[in-house]
Amino acid sequence: MDQIILTGFMGAGKTTVGQVLSELTNIAHTDIDSEIIEEQGCPVTEIFEKHGEQGFRDLEHQKLKEVIQRKAIISTGGGIVLRPENREVLKAFSPVVYLKTDPAVFLARLEGDTTRPLVQEKTPDEIRAIFEPRIKLYEETADLIIETDELNQEEVAEAILKALGLN
Repeated sequence: MDQIILTGFMGAGKTTVGQVLSELTNIAHTDIDSEIIEEQGCPVTEIFEKHGEQGFRDLEHQKLKEVIQRKAIISTGGGIVLRPENREVLKAFSPVVYLKTDPAVFLARLEGDTTRPLVQEKTPDEIRAIFEPRIKLYEETADLIIETDELNQEEVAEAILKALGLN
């Protein structure tokens, strides 16, 4: 296994689970948002302010095409599935694991988070409205769906490895 790609909404645990998987598999971890932040020299909120969501999505698409070539555990951003060309890239590689998280769970995790521009100053209903159209996109690109609500990050990582026959 050279690669595991993690998708899911903000607060699903993609970055943390990716780090745990990296430790368990000795495969490097790559976080697309972190790489964009490092290259741009500013947080995602600032990228959104300067370039808008479209500008950020352009950077995200370019970074996906770059990192998908690596042997890595890849944590994607929550909106990676919005662009059809990203879904095509994801479908061409596997396994893609959707970390399915109930809105009540990710809303609790996102409370007070100031690093995610799409949820700042939004009500829970507004955040759900961002999430719901993405569900089918996450599902359509996934090779494996792991329900995370009752699991901690280590248990999610173990469930992924077990489902992939790697433990």
